[in-house]
Amino acid sequence: MRELMLTTDPVVLSFVQSIMRDAGIEAIVFDQHISIVEGSIGAFPRRLMVPDVSWDEAAGLMREAGLGEWIAGSEKT
Repeated sequence: MRELMLTTDPVVLSFVQSIMRDAGIEAIVFDQHISIVEGSIGAFPRRLMVPDVSWDEAAGLMREAGLGEWIAGSEKT
């Protein structure tokens, strides 16, 4: 598995999960249950992970959706 994105924004996370689901790419949210510890304040980012072999396709789909800056390792502008 490889990290596709890291975010504290639940809307963006949900949208990207939907894009991956529609494309048939397995996407798993890591750190989802940390909200129990943090008190649901959204301080800790969630990681969206995809299979290594699907990462390039998943990143391409995010770019097509205008979400290229959210790809892990990309510089936000």
